Amino acid sequence: MPRILAIDLGTKRTGLAVTDPLKMLANPLETIETAALLSYLKSYCQKEEVDTLVLGYPTRLNGQDNEMTPKVLQMKDKLIAAFPDKKIELVDERFTSRMAMQSMITMGSKKKDRKEKAGNLDKVSAAIILQSYLEKQ
Repeated sequence: MPRILAIDLGTKRTGLAVTDPLKMLANPLETIETAALLSYLKSYCQKEEVDTLVLGYPTRLNGQDNEMTPKVLQMKDKLIAAFPDKKIELVDERFTSRMAMQSMITMGSKKKDRKEKAGNLDKVSAAIILQSYLEKQ
């Protein structure tokens, strides 16, 4: 069964999360360099069946665009061109980084580990974006 893959785009690093085959649970997958995102996704989609790509859509609290919004929209266009057979969805990502940090604290992650392993925050944020998408379906 095809999966859904979520992307938390960053300027340097990008967090990825994926559903289980039944599309019920969101699981952190990987944190990669943003420059390698498209090639990673192409490789991943050759190995695993993915039918939807969910891209975190950043805005300010008032709903206005922020500095990342144009970059996310550019990435959406690149994803549409690279994956014409896949559904591309934008999902509000406000507060996901805070929620991811709180999740890591709740799970017992030490402050030192959270600082050293910023990549964990990115993929946990992607999982929160994906879980939000799943809940709305």
